[in-house]
Amino acid sequence: MDTDNLRLFVMAAERLNISAAGRELGLAPAVASARLAKLEQELGVELLRRTTRKVSLSLEGSDFLPYAREILAQTDAARAALGGSGAGPKGTLRFAAPSSFAQLHIMPLLPEFHELYPDLTLDLRLSDTRFDAIEGSFDLALRSGPLSDSSLKGRKLADDTRVLCASPGYLEAHGTPAAPADLAGHRLIAWSTLEPRDLVSAVGETALLDPGHMICRTIVDDGDAQREATLAGAGLSMNSLWNVAHELAAGRLVRVLPGWKMNDRSVLWLVYPRSNVLTPKTRIFMDFLIERLAGRAGWSE
Repeated sequence: MDTDNLRLFVMAAERLNISAAGRELGLAPAVASARLAKLEQELGVELLRRTTRKVSLSLEGSDFLPYAREILAQTDAARAALGGSGAGPKGTLRFAAPSSFAQLHIMPLLPEFHELYPDLTLDLRLSDTRFDAIEGSFDLALRSGPLSDSSLKGRKLADDTRVLCASPGYLEAHGTPAAPADLAGHRLIAWSTLEPRDLVSAVGETALLDPGHMICRTIVDDGDAQREATLAGAGLSMNSLWNVAHELAAGRLVRVLPGWKMNDRSVLWLVYPRSNVLTPKTRIFMDFLIERLAGRAGWSE
């Protein structure tokens, strides 16, 4: 099986455009179409459905795509091990991350990264909702929480300490809780699950933040929206320190119950499927993020 044709298929599947994939590989549209047809003939299935208006993945093409990516990853890793990787990493890296974290801390780093690695394209999929790194066929993903999924491998990027905060205006109008029991009756900008959260004090005491005992009129699934609603005075909210460190330092937000934090042992992990070869492009981006972001002041206690 010709790996050049596999690479063309993967690029065409990601772009849903055979001509665009061919141009990126220096192929005329007719040549690209012929190469894909040859690959389909070798496999005995239709990988891409073509009409005069659009290209789409067939069911067989969707099933085959992660295997094609894995074959290419293995090939690239083997060449790199033999010193055949060329001047630098090339191709596309599919990276998934929470939107709020990426906008604050990854987007500002992109100019530097692209300057260092001009032949590497980042395909970023950003969302604060839960994602599946394997089903999404990502090369690398940023995930917060304990690394309990046995199908994934990862490296720690940073701590993900979460604290309760509010705007000065909200606290002036509604009072400042002095103990966890005082949270009852306060307005809460809640995450969509509305689950009770364990709190732990600096000396090991435990308590419960229960949305059921608070007034939840704003429910969100996006960290930036939660921060902005808190700044506007809509209520108390539980935020990652990386998301509100600047606002706390500037006094735009105030730490509530400063002796307490969420007791969920959350950590920011850079993860990839255990079955994947750690390709040079994945290792390079992982090392870059860890070097620039690990140990940032104000993210942990």
